[in-house]
Amino acid sequence: MTHPELAPEITRFYTETVDEADRLTTTADGRLEMVRTRELLRRYLPTPPARVLDVGGGPGAHARWLVEDGYGVHLVDPIPQHVDRARATGAVVEIGDARSLTAADASFDVVLLLGPLYHLTARADRDQALTEAYRVLKPGGLLAAAGINRYASLFEHAAFGHLHKEPLRKSIGQILATQIHDGKKAFTAAYFHTCEQLRDEVAAAGFADPQVFGIEGPAWSMLAAAERNTGGDFRDTPLFESALTAARMAEPYPELLAASSHLLSIGRRPA
Repeated sequence: MTHPELAPEITRFYTETVDEADRLTTTADGRLEMVRTRELLRRYLPTPPARVLDVGGGPGAHARWLVEDGYGVHLVDPIPQHVDRARATGAVVEIGDARSLTAADASFDVVLLLGPLYHLTARADRDQALTEAYRVLKPGGLLAAAGINRYASLFEHAAFGHLHKEPLRKSIGQILATQIHDGKKAFTAAYFHTCEQLRDEVAAAGFADPQVFGIEGPAWSMLAAAERNTGGDFRDTPLFESALTAARMAEPYPELLAASSHLLSIGRRPA
C-alpha cells in the first residue's frame, strides 16, 4: 500500500535528533504529560479487552501501558525505528500514515491520535486523518486526539531563559502569528492549535460533542523552568505533585486551557 508522503524534516527529526522513547520519562514536564494523558484516557476508555488503534504511536510509550491494562493494541507509525522499538510492548505494529490507514471500517473501539494532528500543518491533511479515524471506529467508539497549544512555545522558551534573545523572539513570534513551525531549526514541522480550533476540527469530522482538556495544565512551564535552570531532577518532588494537582484543578476552567502545553480532545463516533 502506498502511503502519503511524510515531510522529510519529520523523518529527520525523529530519526536523527530526538529519542521519542525518552521524551515522556526523562524530564519532569515530559513525565507530567505522560501521567496526565494516561489518567485522562483511563477516564474514558472502554473496559479491556477493547481494541485500540494507536496512530502515530511512536516507539510505544502509551501502547505499553495499554497492553499491560489488557487492551488489544495495534500501533501505526511512519518512522521505521519507532515501529521496531514498539514491538517490545506486545502491540501489533505496522508502518503507516494517519491519512491512509489499512484498518477495516468500524474495526476498532478506540483510536488515538496523540501526535499526527500536530505534525500535519495543512488543514486538509488533519481533516483526512480525522476522517480515517472516524472510518475505522465502531459506532460509539472513542477518539482521543492531541494538539500542541498555540502558546506552548512562548511558555517553553520563557522557561528555558532565552526568549529575550532576538533570534528566539523572532522565531517564536512567527509561530504565534502563523501557528506553524517550519521545521528548519530545533523542533520539527508542527501546527499549533487553539482549543477552539482543535474542538472544531474534531467536530467537523463528525465526532459528537468533543471536549478539550489541557494535558499538563497551567503550571507545567514553572516545572520546566525549575528543572532546566538548576540542572536538577524534579520528576519526584513536591513541585511535580503541585503542577499535577494544578492540571487537575484547572479542568473546570476553560480559560486556563491556553496555558497548557498540549491539548487533548475526546470525542465519539455517534452510535
